[in-house]
Amino acid sequence: MAHALRLAERGLFTTQPNPRVGCVIARDAQVLGEGWHQRAGEPHAEVFALREAGDRARGATAYVTLEPCAHHGRTPPCANALIDAGIRRVVIAVQDPFPQVAGRGIELLRAARMVVDVGLMRDAARELNIGFFHRIERGRPWVRVKLAMSLDGRTALGNGESTWITGEPARADVQRWRARSSAILAGSGTVLADDPRLTARLPEGESSAAPLRVVLDRRFQIPGGRHVFDDAAPTLLLHAPTVTPDNRHQRIECASVAEQDEALDLHAVLTLLADRGCNEVHVEAGHTLCGALFSAGLVDELLLYVAPLFLGDDAQPLLRLPALTDMADRWQLRTVDRRMLGDDIRLRLRPAKL
Repeated sequence: MAHALRLAERGLFTTQPNPRVGCVIARDAQVLGEGWHQRAGEPHAEVFALREAGDRARGATAYVTLEPCAHHGRTPPCANALIDAGIRRVVIAVQDPFPQVAGRGIELLRAARMVVDVGLMRDAARELNIGFFHRIERGRPWVRVKLAMSLDGRTALGNGESTWITGEPARADVQRWRARSSAILAGSGTVLADDPRLTARLPEGESSAAPLRVVLDRRFQIPGGRHVFDDAAPTLLLHAPTVTPDNRHQRIECASVAEQDEALDLHAVLTLLADRGCNEVHVEAGHTLCGALFSAGLVDELLLYVAPLFLGDDAQPLLRLPALTDMADRWQLRTVDRRMLGDDIRLRLRPAKL
């Protein structure tokens, strides 16, 4: 199963909106076939593994990181493929929460008198597809906020200049987190100040499905000609219902979102993205939007890059959060992972309640 999970990771950047899945077919310690889901619409992991195993699959065991599908989508049901191949036993890391599967694949296999075991390395399998599970089970994407700061907790100089706080290893690491995401989200303030591309730029030889660029521009403040309006990746611009798109935005998709407290309703934004099949949303925004997401309880993970430098008291803060009067109300985080990237430290943090 560990090998199947490593195979599934090969689809980390390419399977959106589908989950990453790996499969190994083995007899005792001998691997007969292996495969992983590579792109949405293409064969699933079980199909590749069965092709490689051929007739040797009969009587063997299949190790799959996610419950085999039991419905006709863009590909035939994988549960039926395993049955037809004569597989004797299927070991599944975790049940698929997708409503059209959700235990039906397991039922099909057991009805065919297969031995089915569920739960081996379950936590690792869920973590690999944390956004997929979050979207299906909770109705919104997994929200990952990326921030870079100095040792004194600042993100940019007082005049807005922020190039570059961190070094090249940290910036390359950010590209990989972008690449695994369904969407990269920013606010109009960030686009106006920094003119970011909001694309995933991987080393030569590595590819990813281009994440959707999502820009919150409530009042259409962003002029034409910005990088987010180029052809490097699809762009979705979200605006208030009272605003009508103009000619500047003819080349991109625009959609209205409800307002709340003179801002776009962030819950509505994430519901819209979930409806579009977005599993993981990578946020690269300023302290106002990131603070609003934290305040609304919508941040599931924080990628915090800490550089060994100081920017001074007049520099911009990490987040804009409401003032607290009681320590019991503090935003408590837990450390999932810490790593050195050149001279910088990357912390992966999650709300303590998750």
